Amino acid sequence: MPVQAGRLPSYIADHRKRLRARFMEGGAAAMPDYELLELVLFRAIPRQDVKPLARRLLDTFGDFNRVITAPVARLMALHGVGEAVVQELKIVEAAAQRMARARVMQRPILSSWDALLDYCHTAMAHRETEQFRILFLDRKNVLIADEEQARGTVDHVPVYPREVVKRALELNASAFILVHNHPSGDPTPSEADIAMTHQIQTAAEALGITLHDHLIIGKERELSFRAYRYL
Repeated sequence: MPVQAGRLPSYIADHRKRLRARFMEGGAAAMPDYELLELVLFRAIPRQDVKPLARRLLDTFGDFNRVITAPVARLMALHGVGEAVVQELKIVEAAAQRMARARVMQRPILSSWDALLDYCHTAMAHRETEQFRILFLDRKNVLIADEEQARGTVDHVPVYPREVVKRALELNASAFILVHNHPSGDPTPSEADIAMTHQIQTAAEALGITLHDHLIIGKERELSFRAYRYL
């Protein structure tokens, strides 16, 4: 029997209904990545079976996190991905980052350290180029600002100690934490990372501002300069 224009084939409609019901009953933990991705794609592609595209996205990028954080240009290059799909994926990414950020802003960092690490991983771990962020703290070590200072290439980001300290003074921050990612996945600091960190620390100390730590975010783990005694 031919399908009426504007209506989903019954097998696709039934599949979507089952997936939605299972999600409502068991949550995301009850679903593999490709099914969770299907749920996201339902809104972008309302009239087609999205399972093949979900599989193709995962085959290309690896897992759910890497799909939603993939660069727009790489997503658009994949067959079947258009602006509507990219928009839905980026809405999910933005929501995840907003929720993670809300758990750390205006809260004492030392008592929210695990939440801070979760936020940094959510925001940076899957980026394909380096990003350098600064977390500014007040006298009670409460996070008052989280700002991107620079972006770079796959293995380098330009950072200027004078600009870092200048911004801390503008915000009346008493301390800060440096954060950047390594797209290679390995958070081991380079000689340039270490030298740059010490330059910033020296400039900050001259003005009575404390550098608490420098975190390098890798794919699966992070490295703390303080914990590894680079500071």
